[in-house]
Amino acid sequence: MPKKGKTLLFITAGEPLGIGPEVTVKALKDPRVQAACDAIIIGEPFSLIEAGYTPDLGALIPVESLLARPGKRGPSAWGGEISFKALQTACKLAAQKRGTAVVTAPISKQSWAKAKVPFTGHTEFLRKYYGQTALMMFVSGPMHCALVSEHFAIKDLHKIITKARIVRAGKDFAAALKKLGSKKPHIALCSLNPHGGDNGRFGNEEAKVIIPAVSALRAAGIHAEGPYPVDSLWLAHARGNFDGILCMYHDQALLGLKLAAKEPIVHVTAGLDFLRTSPTHGTAFDIAGQNKADPASMAAALLFAAKK
Repeated sequence: MPKKGKTLLFITAGEPLGIGPEVTVKALKDPRVQAACDAIIIGEPFSLIEAGYTPDLGALIPVESLLARPGKRGPSAWGGEISFKALQTACKLAAQKRGTAVVTAPISKQSWAKAKVPFTGHTEFLRKYYGQTALMMFVSGPMHCALVSEHFAIKDLHKIITKARIVRAGKDFAAALKKLGSKKPHIALCSLNPHGGDNGRFGNEEAKVIIPAVSALRAAGIHAEGPYPVDSLWLAHARGNFDGILCMYHDQALLGLKLAAKEPIVHVTAGLDFLRTSPTHGTAFDIAGQNKADPASMAAALLFAAKK
């Protein structure tokens, strides 16, 4: 049980052959994290011990596989099975215990595919079982952004970006921003095409889909504006003109935020039965096991989960 004033966090160590175990252990050694939360770590024991895990960092729930551990680092069915089982375990425990949260270290989507996991990533799994309106959003100090679509090919966006999808994401984003302290969130929506479509010259999704979605959000009492070209929008957000940006696809959000952010970025899944956060980097197989991984984003994810 967590000590008085501390949040109990269920932490998945992610891909066991990546940097997940290392950043998990390093972040849990941070004095700020130790003061803010109690931890239950869920993952493959050897990789965590190899990264420096000791019982004083938190209880360990071991996850293992009947498959053989690969001889070299990289995507594998073994790693995919372990990281997915860890996620399932953490979510079941968090859903049973009010006031807790889940923090997930990076997984390899290739490993999940090799293990035949029927989900592209964390968000798709979470939406299926723990909140149909699960929203992928990112926070860095006063900067916030959220995604209308997550892991899709660019060529498919014209079919995926619908008015209903934008409106649902906008409402979820506004609700999440209120929980973060914005009394009446001011949200700006990105355009999909270059120059906002340039009056239909480069696409008509702005006129046919995004502008009607903005009108629907306003009718629902949400202070929404746009669509705006993303290159100008990030600068406006950095200057404090908006509480958050609703982006149409993945790289609209991450490219701008990673360039503009002055604090570590935390990935937050809003709208679930429990809070879920994660760092915003990947598995970094190329430096795994070399004690080179920076735990700053993982520590930020733990601190965010502990305080909210």
